[in-house]
Amino acid sequence: MTLRWIPLAAGLLLASACSRQAEVQTSASADQAVPAAPAAQRKEQAQVDWSPARLEAGDAWIDCGSDYRNGDGRPVLSLAYIDLRNTMQACRGTGLVRLRYKGKVTTSFAALAERTGKLATDLGIGKRILDIDSAGGHVEAAIRAGDAIGENDWTIWVRDDSACHSACVLLLAAGDMRVVAGPVGIHRMIRVGSAATSRKELGEELRKVSDELRNYLERNGASAEVYDLMTTVPNRTLRVLTADELERYGLSGANAVEDDLNRLRLARRCGNDFVRRRDAFRRIYDAQCVQPADAASQDVVDINACGLALRAQYGFPDPQCPDDSPMAELDGAILDIPQLAAGPEAEAAPEPAAGARQDAPR
Repeated sequence: MTLRWIPLAAGLLLASACSRQAEVQTSASADQAVPAAPAAQRKEQAQVDWSPARLEAGDAWIDCGSDYRNGDGRPVLSLAYIDLRNTMQACRGTGLVRLRYKGKVTTSFAALAERTGKLATDLGIGKRILDIDSAGGHVEAAIRAGDAIGENDWTIWVRDDSACHSACVLLLAAGDMRVVAGPVGIHRMIRVGSAATSRKELGEELRKVSDELRNYLERNGASAEVYDLMTTVPNRTLRVLTADELERYGLSGANAVEDDLNRLRLARRCGNDFVRRRDAFRRIYDAQCVQPADAASQDVVDINACGLALRAQYGFPDPQCPDDSPMAELDGAILDIPQLAAGPEAEAAPEPAAGARQDAPR
């Protein structure tokens, strides 16, 4: 090495040593600091499109209570902003909205999921339940609806008198909490309305959808086995999943991704004891309420009753964090209902004059 390179080499060695020292200091300080929350894996919801739309393959109802034995509430007759907002307005009093839907998973259902989630946020309705009964539909629409469900904190129910088949299973993957009493079935997805004229073109279309499907299941914490079933089980048959399979595939109970995102937040806000009690409750809840010996004869209302009775043994609802307590969506009215936020949505809320045009927020 020539003499002129010696200062440069020395400088590089000094810089390297300083860099290593800085890394050690950063690591040491990180041990003392509260670790950052994990990055969200779920897909951020795009801005809601309020273009004219209507339900073309199903029916929906809005109810402000959780007891479906009293009925499913008011029918959703319009997806227009002001109409849907007026239908949901009364749910501010309970802090809970239950969306009952019976029909196919289509683009109009995806629009319904996006719009009800957005309005629930605007109206300060923190507890949301999707009460679903669907034989399936379009995979792309289910992914779109699922992303809206995942970003808007929905609990999903499949009642004993309902079913969730085919593309509906993707909705289950997105829910924060899934309570399943009715049958859940999977089969191979089929391309409907394809413009392909050859096997090669059809293969390209399916490959694109398959990539979207794999990414969707991964970001929502569902098992890759769900994808395998959706690509192998003949579409003329139906593979009904057992309770053990629903749990193993990440389609029942608490959503693992959402649970990871919430853990550090809850520890900071509610304390480590709260998190320990919550985890203990969920283990017993799964064993005694979701998968008991007589599970085949129970409905969602029975599962809920079991959980509500059981959680008191673990100190829930927690007096300091009632809204974060397990099954808080069933606790009825929220004591502190937030005021409507100012903005284009709030400005659009007043009742229009007779005959006036009702525009959605931009």
